[in-house]
Amino acid sequence: MIEVSNFKKGVCVEYKGAPMVIVEVTFSTPTARGANTIAKTKLRNLLTGQLVTESIRSGEKFPEVDAEQRPATFLYSDGTRWHFMDGESFEQFDLGADDLGEKAGYLIDGIEGLRAFMVEGNVVDVLLPNTVDLSVTEADPVIKGATAQAQLKRAVLETGIEVQVPSYVTAGETVRIDTRDGHFVERVR
Repeated sequence: MIEVSNFKKGVCVEYKGAPMVIVEVTFSTPTARGANTIAKTKLRNLLTGQLVTESIRSGEKFPEVDAEQRPATFLYSDGTRWHFMDGESFEQFDLGADDLGEKAGYLIDGIEGLRAFMVEGNVVDVLLPNTVDLSVTEADPVIKGATAQAQLKRAVLETGIEVQVPSYVTAGETVRIDTRDGHFVERVR
């Protein structure tokens, strides 16, 4: 059992009968004397992907969910499903667009550092590395003009996702993108 005071990002608990992972948590103490601390949490249902925002009083306890991470390899996509291989058992599994969401835009051949997220023996998600290197296939023209701050422009990457990049990036170059929020990190040489 996990007590609310031990909540932190990434912890998996059973909440209202469903396995949930804590996406965000902040603690606040009401001003009234003797009032319990309240944890304002954002939980993601591991089976449906739905986000739930809840305020939970401290002192409550929730059962821990049997969750594990295993190394995985991206094999291929057939357009509707993305196929992976478990790095330990070498069994293949696939996930759909609903399961992956925006993560599908970062999956390319040869990507390293993937982790299969398993709940009670079933793969429910794939965790990406913090950054991936992708080629720029299309970039807006350079923005000319003397400005005090850096200019960003739109670029389309090899997987079809669009990101904002500095004005010096051109088509054909490889860029490093943060998979957590989709921002440009650096140009890869």
